[in-house]
Amino acid sequence: MERIPNINADRLRWCCDQQGLTLEDLAEAARVPVNALQNAMSALPSLTVNQLRKIAEYFGRGVLFFLEAGAITDEQVHTRQFRTLHNQKPKLSAKVRRLVESVERQREIYLNLLEDLEDAPASPFTHPKGLLRDDAVQSAASARAWLGIAEQRSFPEYRAAVEAKGILIFRSNGYPGKWQIPRDDPVCGFTLIYQTHPIIFVKKHVAETRQTFTLMHELGHLLLHQDSFVDNREDLHSHAGKEREANAFAGNLLVPNEKLGQINMRARPENVAEIDEWIKPFRRDLGVSTEVVLRRLLDTGRLSQQTYEEYRQWKQAIGPVKSNSGSRVYRYREPIHLFGDNFVRTVLDSLHAKNITLNRASTYLDNIKIRSLRKLEGVYADH
Repeated sequence: MERIPNINADRLRWCCDQQGLTLEDLAEAARVPVNALQNAMSALPSLTVNQLRKIAEYFGRGVLFFLEAGAITDEQVHTRQFRTLHNQKPKLSAKVRRLVESVERQREIYLNLLEDLEDAPASPFTHPKGLLRDDAVQSAASARAWLGIAEQRSFPEYRAAVEAKGILIFRSNGYPGKWQIPRDDPVCGFTLIYQTHPIIFVKKHVAETRQTFTLMHELGHLLLHQDSFVDNREDLHSHAGKEREANAFAGNLLVPNEKLGQINMRARPENVAEIDEWIKPFRRDLGVSTEVVLRRLLDTGRLSQQTYEEYRQWKQAIGPVKSNSGSRVYRYREPIHLFGDNFVRTVLDSLHAKNITLNRASTYLDNIKIRSLRKLEGVYADH
């Protein structure tokens, strides 16, 4: 079988260094013989086209990336937004790094489609006024008014309110693939800041309320700090710095003081196992978890630190709710869950305007099959 000469060993080494991989690690991950990689690093023809394609796919690159001459640098390959996330969390998994790059490419597709559409709406994203990093109550109130939040109770409703402001909201897929954050990966969300169409990415979770809090936490970073951020689970419980500010913003936005004041503290049960039932009417009304409500009560001095910690320990002891494996009978709706309404509408509008082909539209919408794409068109035709 013919071997490829002139593979750029510097670029192959750069990719390995970026992800902290040895040649042995890469060989196992990409299912390529390690001796072939070693020969390639010595400028010997050793890799087949199929093997190089496996390597390119693993790193999220094109095959030509490893055939072009010249060395490569972070600044040439990665955006400022990507480098910001990497600097914050140098140990980001290879899966999450590839996901961030995929999200950036998806945004570029969206911008290009908008540019080619006649009568495409201009970006409505403008930074709201009245936001103060040291005043979570004021900032959250201003953000609620800016978003027009009134009776939102679910993640899709909160998502729609944020998307209406020109922010792209992506959510990871629950199935293995390029759009999934693995369950054991600590990353739960990230924000990529741009002047137009910034991005918030939320990790899918069986508890929709957790997705909602992540969304508003990332919105806090976007509005208060105006920079890119990546957050692990522990960041959503942090009491320090910018993470504390984002948490306070999200908590006050989702559970404003007037709602918090309606909770009858005299009815609080002594047994922490009964607290979920006590808070149930409020968390259902607001679309948040019991812990978010308790955290707000703690921050306002209406709940003791001891009770809060006892509840958290009890909750962790009983473990998370188990999710079913699910069915993909509604595969045609998955692009909406993944990329949001604005993105999907723009792809379909571009298809109907004959700016892109049916196959291209399918590619942009997570490679759904043509029959699924036709069903997706029906969803919008019914609205």
